[in-house]
Amino acid sequence: MTRNEKYDRFLSYFQEHAPQAETELVYSNAYELLLAVVLSAQCTDKRVNLVTPNLFQAFPNAFALAQADSDTIFPYIRSISYPNNKAKHLAGLGRMLVEKFNGTVPSTVDELQQLPGVGRKTANVIASVIWSQPTMAVDTHVFRVSHRIGLVPKSATTPLAVEKFLLKYIPKDLVHISHHWLILHGRYICLARQPKCTECPLTAICSSYKKLSKSNER
Repeated sequence: MTRNEKYDRFLSYFQEHAPQAETELVYSNAYELLLAVVLSAQCTDKRVNLVTPNLFQAFPNAFALAQADSDTIFPYIRSISYPNNKAKHLAGLGRMLVEKFNGTVPSTVDELQQLPGVGRKTANVIASVIWSQPTMAVDTHVFRVSHRIGLVPKSATTPLAVEKFLLKYIPKDLVHISHHWLILHGRYICLARQPKCTECPLTAICSSYKKLSKSNER
C-alpha cells in the first residue's frame, strides 16, 4: 500500500464516521479556548474542563485577566499540572493581549506564539479550531498515531517534522478536522501503552499492526 493510498483510506474512514469531530475542551469564544489550551499542556481535557468554569467567571475577558497576578490566578487552577508556571503564563498572557492586541486573540500562528505560554502546538490549535486554518497541532497523540499507522516515516522524529509531513499529504480543507481525528483516535483507541487493536477500524492500513501480526505468526 502506498502512502497516498494509506492517507486516502484514513481520510475516507473518518469523513464517513466522524464528520463532526471537534475538541473536547469546553469553551465559548477564542479567549476561553486559548486559556483552556494553555492549561491543557500535560494535563487532560477532562481536568481542564473542571477548572475553567470558575476561571472564566472570575476572568471573563482579557481585560479582567490583565488585572490579575499569578497569585490571584493560582487558586483557580491549583488542581491541574504545573499550576505555578501556568498561573504566571496566564497573567502575562492577559497583559499582552491587552497591551499588544487590544484584548483580542490574534489570528495568526506567528502572533499567537508571542503570547506567554503559547508554543507552536497551542498556536496551531487556536488557528485551526477558531478559524479553521490548515494548521496541524502535533501533540503526543498525533505524533504516536501518525507513526504507528505509517502516515509519517520513522525519520520524522520531531513534532515539526510530523506536522510538515501531514500537511504535505492531507488536503488543506481537511487539515483542521484531521487534527481532531488523530487526537481522538489516540485518546480512545490507539492508546500509548495498550492500544485497542481489536477495536481499531484502521488495522488494514496500520504499519504497526502489520508488524505485530507478522510477529505473532512466528
